[in-house]
Amino acid sequence: MSANEVLTLITGSDKGIGFETAKELAKAGQHVLIGARNQVRGESAVQAIREAGGQADFVQLDVTNADQVQAAAKQIQADYGHLNVLINNAGIAADAHQKPSELSIDLIQQDFAVNFFGLIRVTQAMVPLLRAGQPAKIINVTSNMGSFGLATDPNSRFYQVSSLGYQASKAAANFATVDFAKELADEGITVNSVNPGWTATGFGGRDESKPAIPGMQSVAEGAAQIIKLALSTDQTTGTFTENAGKLPW
Repeated sequence: MSANEVLTLITGSDKGIGFETAKELAKAGQHVLIGARNQVRGESAVQAIREAGGQADFVQLDVTNADQVQAAAKQIQADYGHLNVLINNAGIAADAHQKPSELSIDLIQQDFAVNFFGLIRVTQAMVPLLRAGQPAKIINVTSNMGSFGLATDPNSRFYQVSSLGYQASKAAANFATVDFAKELADEGITVNSVNPGWTATGFGGRDESKPAIPGMQSVAEGAAQIIKLALSTDQTTGTFTENAGKLPW
């Protein structure tokens, strides 16, 4: 790769918003690393991007597997020596709006394993590579469902929402954004959270063969703010935004 080429790792980018983000960033000239658990889907995503004229490579990456995360960091170090952009996109929603008094701890832990601990594990492993590629950036794909401001506002449509494991794990991911942003502010590495919004993907087990539910946005709309931040030269850090603008923490 050339010295001026932007190297971007996206977790969970073999499908959905992650793959849409990867396609568009590759189209814009970035060299995209498809981080995914499923090798077949990951390599298929790489092939699709290459056939469209973009640069992409596959990185085996299950964010819940510490050995795999470390192996991925070593692979990127050996092959490229640095990283410019990390997009923590991998996420799950294991709980299905059960009452918090009835939600199993196991489901809550599943949400946290990916949405919070997985994000932390990958970020910690990639920070040395981002330091080598600065100015660099970290984009955490979180959710408006993790906003305390919206969840406690009686006028918000999220006031009646109850999805404790998912909401709490995304709120925790937002807090990770704040703390990493403060730590890395003087090192040329920005850290920001993005809410993609309610998007017509298979996330949460939705059947993608069925028509989108009214109010759902397209995958392109869901990826738009992530792409915007990934391509921006703005050094603003520690923000929580969506397509429409800023969100309350």
